[in-house]
Amino acid sequence: MNPEQHHHTIIIGAGPAGLFAGAVMKVPGALILEKKEQPGRKLMISGTGQCNYTHAGPAGDFLKHYGENGTFLKKAIGTFSNRDAVRFFSDRGIPAVTDKNGKIFPASLKAGDILKALTGACRNAGTGIITSAAVTAADKYHEGFRITTGGRVYTCRYLLIATGGLSYPATGSTGDGYVYARNFGHTIAEPRPALCPVVISGFTFGGLQGVSIKNAKISLIRNGKKIREHCGDTGFTRNGLTGPGIIDFSRFIEADDMLEIQLGSQDAASFEQEFLKTSAECGKTSILSFLRSSGLTRSLAAHLLEEEKINFEKPLAEISKAQRKALVQKCCAYPFRVLHKEGFKTAMATAGGVSLKEVNSSTMESLLVPGLFFAGEVLDIDGDTGGYNIQAAFSSAWLAAEAIQSLIQNKGHGG
Repeated sequence: MNPEQHHHTIIIGAGPAGLFAGAVMKVPGALILEKKEQPGRKLMISGTGQCNYTHAGPAGDFLKHYGENGTFLKKAIGTFSNRDAVRFFSDRGIPAVTDKNGKIFPASLKAGDILKALTGACRNAGTGIITSAAVTAADKYHEGFRITTGGRVYTCRYLLIATGGLSYPATGSTGDGYVYARNFGHTIAEPRPALCPVVISGFTFGGLQGVSIKNAKISLIRNGKKIREHCGDTGFTRNGLTGPGIIDFSRFIEADDMLEIQLGSQDAASFEQEFLKTSAECGKTSILSFLRSSGLTRSLAAHLLEEEKINFEKPLAEISKAQRKALVQKCCAYPFRVLHKEGFKTAMATAGGVSLKEVNSSTMESLLVPGLFFAGEVLDIDGDTGGYNIQAAFSSAWLAAEAIQSLIQNKGHGG
């Protein structure tokens, strides 16, 4: 084992949070330890390799995109906002481009440009990065911490855990940060996949893979009771449901829940009223034509009629009351029983993590262990699709770095 090396701050994890903390550290001498051979593995696959690093929406709306824990980020987002993120990269020669949904990317649409900017900023800040350095232990040591890797022992006054969650484990997110946090006495909210498709029991829509419903209304039913509603684009896979509407809602979904989805443009009452009116006034209208006029795609309408064994050209006037009621149910609140969510290998984020009750939201410092900080997805924070998770990583890392710098300057605990 090599002799100990001391740094004022050690950051575990070279993902978006760890790299950004190192990039904005104003006191030279911090060190990032990364278990993988290269930094930023998860950053490189974000946004399908294009790196959707934030969103163009008003900063005041950001907190609505983090489920029930969004208020924890009020100070972080307020201090380092989406506009600040765009400016940070623009100042380093990486202009931004915004798509029609408000997602912000580097203009080159290359995640590598974002990674290069961050590693370059770390270099300029005097923050070192050591790769292939898997941390095997993180312990308290005198007034600071002792970090052990396979070949070295490091000590530091301040420790920032920025290891990510459990999503995309091939990139290095394997839950290590939860182990370190537990060793320091922290509570871990059960990690579970978020931003992921759901697999449906007895799914019959596999032939419609790729078909999408714009801004579908989704109701979450648990134990026979509606507990949440959501709206968003929803699509079909070979074995279940996907699309932003489902993916953003997935943080709340559990196995055996029922999802009722409005497949057309009308609610049940409006649909049935229009059905009866059209049947009375234009009874020869085919049922397929009527369903198309109700906002269903042809493939969806055909699928529902096949399920009910109704001929596509059957006139509305000849549709029985039982058939009408069945179509009202299926068109306006089609029931899908959740078998399970897809796992961490495909989930874009992790729900759960270090309990927010034990972390100071103004500094990201542990309320249990002075000098210990957290940033990014290791915390019990998960955002919607659209750049919200990377922005949370940047914003929380900014607060942690600012707090550490202040402590160094006030207490003189340098490298």
